[in-house]
Amino acid sequence: MANYPEAKLQEISKQFQIYGEILHAETCKIGHINETYTATYLQGGIQVRYIHQKINQTVFKNPVAVMENLMRVTLHIRAKLEAQSARDITRKSLTVVPTKSGRSFYHDGDGEHWRTFVFVENAKTFESAETPEQAFQAGKAFGNFQKTLVDLPGDRLHETIPDFHNTRKRFIALQKAIAADHCNRAQNAAREIEFALKQEPLVDVLLQAQARGDIPERITHNDTKFNNVMLDNHTGEDLCVVDLDTVMPGIVHNDFGDMVRTTASPTLEDEPDLSRVQMRLPMFEALARGYLSNAGEFLSPAERSYLAFSGKLITFTIGIRFLTDYLLGDTYFRVHRPDHNLDRCRTQFRLVECIAEQEDAMQRLVDQI
Repeated sequence: MANYPEAKLQEISKQFQIYGEILHAETCKIGHINETYTATYLQGGIQVRYIHQKINQTVFKNPVAVMENLMRVTLHIRAKLEAQSARDITRKSLTVVPTKSGRSFYHDGDGEHWRTFVFVENAKTFESAETPEQAFQAGKAFGNFQKTLVDLPGDRLHETIPDFHNTRKRFIALQKAIAADHCNRAQNAAREIEFALKQEPLVDVLLQAQARGDIPERITHNDTKFNNVMLDNHTGEDLCVVDLDTVMPGIVHNDFGDMVRTTASPTLEDEPDLSRVQMRLPMFEALARGYLSNAGEFLSPAERSYLAFSGKLITFTIGIRFLTDYLLGDTYFRVHRPDHNLDRCRTQFRLVECIAEQEDAMQRLVDQI
């Protein structure tokens, strides 16, 4: 039996400029937010795959703005690739399939917003980096993504989730969740709450640096998990970055920090065995070398000086987001087991400790590149 809403996807399949008939689809389980399906079509006797995705409007309250950002970014990247006479462009940047009316998304009768992408074949993503070379490729991919968008023309991009990486506001949200304790979960998370509150001195470091003008606003991805980089099956080289819903104005440290969080440790972000969580310095060095091979062309000295710190801060920030969501009853992140968000929180906080122990060594490596 199909594990997807077959009738709905049959309807969706007819709205986009796809030639052929849908044969079947399956749920894509990666990602915490949107509802995603891999759909197989028959086109001229050949099976071709597409991605159909329903935008989560609880998280992204303005789907039109999300799609405006996404189209501006992907078309700019495509224009750069075409100017370089690049080949295989539909594997090197996400390609949005327009609706039959020419729009970038379909607004259905239930008020939901759907979009379709060309499926990137002969590529894969990994939940965690298995080799330093993979870490290098991930860093290179996100560094190139930022570099390519430095000269994006036009108005400032929409903030698809306002204050997404505002650690002070995330900290205040945690304090409110602790005080309210609507789900009576604070007692189960007492140790994690104590740890989080003790880290308050970290919260405003980058916010204050940006307010002083030490670090500039740029266009950033804002969700640079390692599994948002597609690597070629044969060469192992980076192809493109995916999951562009949070591309918006930001600072490079949020991107680099999240790369450290999801690449330098060998575990998944919900690893229940905290003894396995660690900050692997060789992985960090490879990641930093890959990132700076592209981003080094535009980063200022001040931006470089916060790169090691950013790994600690973003890991802490994600940790308190998981903890807040746990206290609120798991309303934001998808959970697949009891206390899933609490497990995620514990993993982040252990990694914060591991990064703090090696932060000086990490920054020395950055300074040497």
